[in-house]
Amino acid sequence: MLFDANALMMPLEQGVDLFSEVQGLVGAFDPVVPTEVRAELAGIARMHGRRGAAARFGLSLAAGCSEEPLGGTERTVDAGIARYALDHDCMVATSDRALRQVLLRDGVPVIALRGPRRVTLERR
Repeated sequence: MLFDANALMMPLEQGVDLFSEVQGLVGAFDPVVPTEVRAELAGIARMHGRRGAAARFGLSLAAGCSEEPLGGTERTVDAGIARYALDHDCMVATSDRALRQVLLRDGVPVIALRGPRRVTLERR
């Protein structure tokens, strides 16, 4: 299960126990945070306010996950996540609408927030 930055920020921003919700949907899983996502979170964590706090919380969650570099030559982290998910046949947890659409179009299952505090598994 690959996690993007906004998924790791979701627990503080939306009041969701993300890992418990994911486990309830898919059972046991191996959480992976790309090196590039960790860097994104570190940049956002320097901000003040709620967003910075959410990123700092996301970094604390990421500390308990495996770390993998996305590799590749994609221009954006989202494009790297999409390619990695296809190459490694893994699900992605994200609330990014554009990334979610790309992943679903390519047949990658997505864990996303739907409504207040409701996490769902989406497939196409």
